[in-house]
Amino acid sequence: MLASPGYILGMVVHTGLETRMAMNTSAPRNKVGTLDNEVNWLSKVLFVLMFIFSAAIIAADGFIGDWYFKFFRVILLLCAIIPISMRINLDLAKLYYKYCI
Repeated sequence: MLASPGYILGMVVHTGLETRMAMNTSAPRNKVGTLDNEVNWLSKVLFVLMFIFSAAIIAADGFIGDWYFKFFRVILLLCAIIPISMRINLDLAKLYYKYCI
C-alpha cells in the first residue's frame, strides 16, 4: 500500500496494562493448607486470651503503682499459653507424611 500525499503511515504499539498479555496475567495465589490456617487462627485466639487474662489479673490486683510493669510481667508468665511446639509438631508431621507418600 502506497502512501498518498498528506498521509503518514505509522505503526501503533500498545504497551502498558491494556495489552492482551498484561490483562491475562494475574497475581499468584498463596497456597496455604487448612491445617496451617487453623493453627494460625488458634494462635491468634490464644494471644488475645493471654491479654484478656493478664488484664483481668491486673484489674483484680488493682491499678496501684506501676501496673503496666506488672502487666508485662504477667504476660511473660502467661506466654506459655501459646505453644510454639504446635507449629513444630505440625511441620514434623507434614515431613513424615511426605516421606510416607
